[in-house]
Amino acid sequence: MAFAIKAEVRNARAKTFAFVAQKTMYGGKRVARGDTIFLFASENEGGQGLIARGIVTSADAVKRKPGIARQTPRVSIRLRRTTLARRRLGRSELKPFRKWRDRGAETELNFKFYRQATNKIVGLSDKTATFLDTFF
Repeated sequence: MAFAIKAEVRNARAKTFAFVAQKTMYGGKRVARGDTIFLFASENEGGQGLIARGIVTSADAVKRKPGIARQTPRVSIRLRRTTLARRRLGRSELKPFRKWRDRGAETELNFKFYRQATNKIVGLSDKTATFLDTFF
């Protein structure tokens, strides 16, 4: 399974990245060492969307805080960039894809990243991972 992360990225050309206690949704909590991950620089923090593809070098679940009934699972990950994106793919390119039931790759990304615009790690379908591979 492939994953994607949308997060604040300070240096888009870095060779390694570390993200601490990231929110997970849509299967993102299953991310593990060796998985392919697509990195999106969050537009909420001045990023441009898809910037890189990489390999997860470590993934550690964050322990839940005691006394809180509902908590979104969080994971700390490190990744090694394998390639930079050659084409742009961000919120403005994905915004037109809103027919949630069409099962398109663009729609899956729009739904998982921008329906609720918080930064997060998400699981991706094979179809969407293949689509994202065309940007490299």
